[in-house]
Amino acid sequence: IDMCDTFHLPVINFSDQPGFTIGKKSEEYGTIRKGVRAGFAIAQATVPVAVLYLRKCFGVAGAAQRTAMRFSWQYAWPSAVWGNIPVEGGVYAAHRSEIESAEDPEAYLNKLEEEYHAVGSPFRTAEAFGIEDIIDPRDTRPLLCEWIKMAYDVEKNNLGPKKRGMRC
Repeated sequence: IDMCDTFHLPVINFSDQPGFTIGKKSEEYGTIRKGVRAGFAIAQATVPVAVLYLRKCFGVAGAAQRTAMRFSWQYAWPSAVWGNIPVEGGVYAAHRSEIESAEDPEAYLNKLEEEYHAVGSPFRTAEAFGIEDIIDPRDTRPLLCEWIKMAYDVEKNNLGPKKRGMRC
């Protein structure tokens, strides 16, 4: 991201980010620290960014994929799912005490997951997350080629030295 920003190159981000791994091992490896660093690079970049959501995009890691600060477009394939938390695993984390205190925890979990899936329309979440369009994967190349032409038209007005250099 920093290299593209330094040399005024638009960024196309093909996103499949199910989220940051959590837990003791992730903390020891510094997963979130490294992920947040990448998120800052995206947020601080001044070049145009296009994000194409291919599959999963959740939580803080998903939010770090894009910014609304500049010429930034977001598209999604029909296979993409995104949001705050994934239904599988996320529902249990959000409703743990209710599920564990239910007469039949497995049945209650299944009921909650069905309710979440029922309101999880990709069109509804696309609108909420600012995604311009859900596109046919076969249209990806022509759409991104068109976006690159527009991005270069925007970026030619922003040439010159940047405030920041490359991160080490």
